[in-house]
Amino acid sequence: MSGSTGKTQTAGSEKTARRAQDRHSYVYGVVPADVELTAEARGVGDPPERVTLVRHGDVAALVSDILLDRPLGRPDDLLAHQRLLDDTAAEVPVLPFRFGAVLTDSEAVIEELLRPNHDAFVTALKELEGRTEYVVKGRYVERVVIGEVLAEEPEAARLREEIRDLPEEATWDARIQLGQLVGEAVAAKRDADTAAFVDAVAPRCVAVAVREPTHEQDAVHVAVLVEADRQAEFEEVLDGFGERWAGRIDLRLLGPMAPYDFVTTSGQGG
Repeated sequence: MSGSTGKTQTAGSEKTARRAQDRHSYVYGVVPADVELTAEARGVGDPPERVTLVRHGDVAALVSDILLDRPLGRPDDLLAHQRLLDDTAAEVPVLPFRFGAVLTDSEAVIEELLRPNHDAFVTALKELEGRTEYVVKGRYVERVVIGEVLAEEPEAARLREEIRDLPEEATWDARIQLGQLVGEAVAAKRDADTAAFVDAVAPRCVAVAVREPTHEQDAVHVAVLVEADRQAEFEEVLDGFGERWAGRIDLRLLGPMAPYDFVTTSGQGG
C-alpha cells in the first residue's frame, strides 16, 4: 500500500512539474511603465488568465500565463487578444503585438523583448500619446449599387435582360460574364468612393491607412489615427459622408481600438 502511494505521489509531482514547465508568458503588447491594470483584466485561456505587467525601465509588457497544452488560435482566443488590446487603447497608448506572441517566462520578456527594444518602444508610445485608431467601414446597399452599374454599363444591362426569366443552366456563360462586369464596376466604384473619403478625412487625421475589402460589397474600409483634440473635426467629416451616402452606403465607425495599422516597431502589428 505504501509503495503504491509513493508511486502516485511521484506521478502527480512529475505531472505538476511538467505543467509548470509548459507554462509560458503570452505577450499582448507594450504600454508605458506607469500604467496600472485592474484585477479584472483577462486574456486568452480557458478559463481566461489574469493579465499582469512585466516592467522594465519606462515600458511594460502586457502578459498572462499560458499553458501550451493545446494549439492557440480558437475564436475565443483571438477575441480575447483583441478585446484586451482595444480596451487598453481606449485608456492609454499601446503597441499591439500580433496574436500568438509567446516567450518562455517573465525574465525572457525582459531580456528578449523589453531591454533590447526599450528606446524604440518609448519613442513609439510617445508618438501614440493622445491619438486613437478608428476604422471606418462602409458597405454598398446591394440593390442600389447594382442599379447604378446597370444604368452606367450598357453591356451589363443587356446581359441582365438576356438572362431574365431563363433557367440558370441555359444562361451559364452570360451569368458569368455579367458577374465579372458587375464585380469590376463595383471595384471601380469602391476605388473612387474610398479616394473621395480619404481626401476629405486625411487633413483631419494624423495618418490614414486603406485596408483591403473583406466583402465584395465593401465600399470603404479605412483605418485612421486621430488626435484627441481633432476628434470633433473627424466626426463632422464622417457625419457628412453619412448624409451624402445615405441609402447607398451603410457606414460604421469601429473603435477606439489598438493601433494595429500605425505601429512600425519590429514585432508589432496585427
